[in-house]
Amino acid sequence: MFDFDYTFQWRSALRALPDMLAGAWVTFETAALSMIFGVLIALALTVMREGKQPLLRGVANGWVSIARNTPSLFQIYILYFGLGSLGLHVSSWVALLAGITFNNAGYLAENFRGGLKAVPTTQMRAARSLGMSAFQTYRMIVIPQLLRVVFYPLTNQMVWAVLMTSLGVIVGLNNDLTGVTQDYNVKTFRTFEYFALAAALYYVIAKAIVALARLMAWRLFRY
Repeated sequence: MFDFDYTFQWRSALRALPDMLAGAWVTFETAALSMIFGVLIALALTVMREGKQPLLRGVANGWVSIARNTPSLFQIYILYFGLGSLGLHVSSWVALLAGITFNNAGYLAENFRGGLKAVPTTQMRAARSLGMSAFQTYRMIVIPQLLRVVFYPLTNQMVWAVLMTSLGVIVGLNNDLTGVTQDYNVKTFRTFEYFALAAALYYVIAKAIVALARLMAWRLFRY
């Protein structure tokens, strides 16, 4: 017969809420930085993949292929433990940020390539015929339309980046939301309460990102 004698202690979990909120802010900062760097790298990878240089195309295709076909956990492990074994020591936070950025750039580059295909080539030819340089054409004609196409995939990737920050605990990161939660769990063994509260905070962060993205889309893409 099932014997359920667990006593919930939500009060002790709520006392940890300020520390968990501070960890949630670190989580959001890490995800936001990974998206900023990821978008910049993904744009560069997209240009490289569309270029005529075989070496640059190979590097970009290799990045995308590795990022999309290997676990994020392995990527973070290699950056932290793998580089450490070679004498290149990085902090837990740097390894996590670099791992998520690497992953984001790979997925976003594929999204950007799809968005680029959605922009008619006739617009590019028209811009060049008006005397615009290739850089001006991409900056003023192509990228604005591309970003409109990939806006919602960008939102999904931001939510995914927030959730991926939880992997930082495997390399010793203890000041993000999962790290703070794990520290309290080790000290009190109140696993259900602390991780349920952390899950609720992750949920709120994800929903806030989606709500903000919808507001931005309404303001930016009304016409």
